[in-house]
Amino acid sequence: MNKVILMGRLTRDPAVRYSQGEHAMAIARYTLAVDRRVRKNNENDQTADFINCVAFDKAGEFAEKYFRQGMRVLVSGRIQTGSYTNKDNVKVYTTDIVIEDQEFADSKGAAAAGNSQGSNQSQYTDDEGFIHIPDGVEDEGLPFS
Repeated sequence: MNKVILMGRLTRDPAVRYSQGEHAMAIARYTLAVDRRVRKNNENDQTADFINCVAFDKAGEFAEKYFRQGMRVLVSGRIQTGSYTNKDNVKVYTTDIVIEDQEFADSKGAAAAGNSQGSNQSQYTDDEGFIHIPDGVEDEGLPFS
């Protein structure tokens, strides 16, 4: 099975181009900065991975219209590897996430307020943005079992 789920922030606005031919298709490329859950051992340790993503057709159009640098998004898809020979005749290997589903990870209000790594979190949510459910709440009122 080849399935990837990532949540991260867009490092820049998606770069979109359209394919040639009878049915022009949007191809959006963007990079997600995905935080690592490990603590830094020293000042020079990398704390995030930068993962290349590509969205085709309607997903590409959605990314072009709504995604902007700094937004936190949730994506799922599959890993695709490839290679090509560059102009210097050197073989270059690539790894991309081909997007199958993508959505906003922050509320519209949080994104508009420039919510950066939880700095404007509500008193009702934790650092990951999950809502705290108070003790004594009956299970029947929750939307899941």
